[in-house]
Formats: sequence, C-alpha cells, structure tokens
Amino acid sequence: MSNPRSRADIHLSAWQAAALEAGKFFPALQAGLHDPYAADDVANNTPPVDGRIASAGLDFASSLDEPRTDWAKHAARAGQELEITWHMHAPHKTRRWNYFLTTSSWDPKKPLARAQFDPTPIATIQNAAQPYWAHDDLIPSNPTVHRVRLPEEHRGYHVLLAVWEIADTGNAFYQVIDLDLS
Repeated sequence: MSNPRSRADIHLSAWQAAALEAGKFFPALQAGLHDPYAADDVANNTPPVDGRIASAGLDFASSLDEPRTDWAKHAARAGQELEITWHMHAPHKTRRWNYFLTTSSWDPKKPLARAQFDPTPIATIQNAAQPYWAHDDLIPSNPTVHRVRLPEEHRGYHVLLAVWEIADTGNAFYQVIDLDLS
C-alpha cells in the first residue's frame, strides 16, 4: 500500500512490506473457514492474533505492533473519500478487500486488537467471479485504487486496517494506516 503510506511502507523494506500475510477473514480467529460468498475458494489459514495484527503475526515486522502514539499519521477529514492505492508485487486472484477502522473509544496505548476495531468494515470491495480457477479477471490491475468513505463521527487519531483476501490461498495481506481525522 503506497498511498496513503502504511506503517509497513514507512518502516519496512519493500519485500517485507509486501509479505505481511496471514489467514484471511479478519476478524475471525480460527482457521479452516470457508468463504460464505465463494464456497469454492480456499479455506482460510489462521488469522493474526490480537496484538499482532499490524505485523500479520510475523516476527520480522513485530515493531509494527508497538502501541505508540507517534506513528506517522496521514491527515484526512472525517466523512471524506480516502483514495487508497495498492501496488502488487505479484498477481493474486483476489476475492475482496475489507477496510476496518478503530472504534471511537479505542486506546492507542494498547496493542491493536479486534476489540479496538469496528467488526463491520467501513468498505468492502468484492470480486464476484466464481469459481476462482476459471476466471482470470480476479487478478486486479496494478496498481489498484479504491475510494473509501471515512465515517463522519470519527475524529482524532485512528487506525485503518486494510485486509486484501486472496481466493486461491488461505491468506490475506494486512496493512495499517495511521490517520489523523479532523
């Protein structure tokens, strides 16, 4: 994710930022779940545990999980449409992207956990073609740009979690963007 810059893009090498991969279907905790929309997609691997969400549970990226208030923040307005750009290092048959925002009562002094995010995404971009093995149109353009409307009621420091779910593996790519909403 290059625009706005994610924590990974700012603090990790390019290969590390592109490798933040863990089980799909956040906020689920268990592995082996099938997609209710696309039952033929590959079942999920284990999603990252609470406190390891920003790093996708990967040790080389564990610094991204630190509960700090001094992360570089992208300035945005509550209610605005935020343009988000993904650059793909490798093509993947994609089922969907989900965007989750921290709740109005989240605590930035605590590690990112499911309870800190609204369980309902503020935006979902879903690819409909099924089954995944019969459709090359599930491979997104590179770059891919989404426009995500930020909630009106959120102000101040928030974290946007972007989860890019892959159809033909059990994984998703995880990225977080720190926002300063006015």
